[in-house]
Amino acid sequence: MKQIAKRISIVALALTLSVAFTNCEATKNANKSQKGAVIGAAGGAILGAIIGNNAGKGGNGEIGAVIGGVVGGAAGAIIGNKMDKQAQKIEQEIPGAEVERVDDGIVVTFDGENNGVYFDTDKYNINAASKETLNKLGSILMEYPDTDVLVVGHTDSVGSEEYNMTLSKNRAQSVTNYFTGTLGLSAGRFTTNWFGETSPIASNDTAEGRAKNRRVNVVIVPNEKMVREAEQEAGGN
Repeated sequence: MKQIAKRISIVALALTLSVAFTNCEATKNANKSQKGAVIGAAGGAILGAIIGNNAGKGGNGEIGAVIGGVVGGAAGAIIGNKMDKQAQKIEQEIPGAEVERVDDGIVVTFDGENNGVYFDTDKYNINAASKETLNKLGSILMEYPDTDVLVVGHTDSVGSEEYNMTLSKNRAQSVTNYFTGTLGLSAGRFTTNWFGETSPIASNDTAEGRAKNRRVNVVIVPNEKMVREAEQEAGGN
């Protein structure tokens, strides 16, 4: 697991992201349930893990508001310990997943070739191979209920940009629907986001690069209950 120590002050993040997101397509393209969402002081390192250097290009909605800010001090250490344990559990149960501990969150990446969530060409239904992986991750999410989950879809550049945006949306929503509908996790924990082909992490000029870009990110972050309890525990020590 990649341990990434990127503790950035909330004030600095707020200033940076207010510039990055002011007129971005992520806000312009927000769906009805997401319009008007305030993009807050988000974890910049988590954003980088999801969308590389492409913040503000394409996508939909409220990533910043979902991710929230980095919790520091003793409360942050308590949260970090809990998230470390959850990340280790994911690595143990799903060996093929790419798991990163980033700021207060966990970024799990499944690409279209190598590690567990697969979609047939031009399809967005959850197939048998993907169900096995999602069942394992769903069980871990049940075991650690005090988290919120962001599901993000991406594609490679084959096909039109408009088509790929829709495809990434459908695939991300399929994953979210599997967690909430089939596995019964609380829908209130989940936010779905999509970026089409606009946020590659590898070159689309090669088959290997395109495979990496056809990916789904599952981002797990502490919810308000976990943060509140950590602050109370830190204050009592």
